[in-house]
Amino acid sequence: MNIVRAADELNAGARKVCGAIGMFDGVHLGHQLVLRQTIEDARQHDGVAVAITFDSHPNSVVAPERTPPLIYSLSQKLRVIESLGIDTILLVHFDKAFSRIPGEEFIHGLARGFGNIHSLCVGSAFTFGHKRGGNVVLLGRLGRELHFIVHGMASVSLDGKVVSSTRIREAIRGGNLDAASQMLGRTYSVAGKVVRGDRLGRQLGFPTANIDVAGLAVPPTGVYAVRTLIQGQPHHAVANLGTRPTLQSASLRPQFEVHILDFEGDLYEMELEIAFVQKLREEQKFGSREALREQIARDIETARRLF
Repeated sequence: MNIVRAADELNAGARKVCGAIGMFDGVHLGHQLVLRQTIEDARQHDGVAVAITFDSHPNSVVAPERTPPLIYSLSQKLRVIESLGIDTILLVHFDKAFSRIPGEEFIHGLARGFGNIHSLCVGSAFTFGHKRGGNVVLLGRLGRELHFIVHGMASVSLDGKVVSSTRIREAIRGGNLDAASQMLGRTYSVAGKVVRGDRLGRQLGFPTANIDVAGLAVPPTGVYAVRTLIQGQPHHAVANLGTRPTLQSASLRPQFEVHILDFEGDLYEMELEIAFVQKLREEQKFGSREALREQIARDIETARRLF
């Protein structure tokens, strides 16, 4: 994956640059329309297809109290963008200084850095720049001034409603993972780094990978049949998302623990992407650890039959 941090790092030479701009959280069907238009422009004009995105949600800087949980981790988002056929990702560091840049100045900076912009593609409701002062109308004016084409792509609808990151988050929170997957255009999954836990799963006979999902949108608590890839190899697994009410170390914040079937190995610090297949049951409190152990064994057998 070719990632640059500034437009002048692209070094496109004489080739034209075709860019798509957006936060692209979830890289959903609407985002894909924008990105694919950019890829098509690049193919038609022997150009470079560049996705211009941000390393954090703008609200985390300008309105922290309104920062939504992300559908995808940053690395997951970049992987999905790359898989669509984008040549290069310009990953902009969004901080206080960047948030103060007017939209017009931002686009002029891209033009100077890239050298030869053929087209910029955005969603029709796209806003950008200081206090979201820029929109598709401003982008069109700048395109005429700087001689590039502007595509303001119409929203994609599903079941009569516009596909959006907000709508996908609502579906995830409500446990409607089929709807989330339809809007994403792929099976809903969550990605996070494996962190050290208290090893209670191992003591119960079912070692787990503890996935850090802080800041991410997650489904309701419960036990799920899931799939994951480890070094390119698919693995079935059972995941518990919840507060572990049976254990003394019960947590107020939901933890995400994944028991990977028929696997042994050290996964610490590795990022795992976990795809949700089906919810098996609600999380519940048991009278003893032995009762919990027996239920986990039943969950695993249920998952094996499902797979």
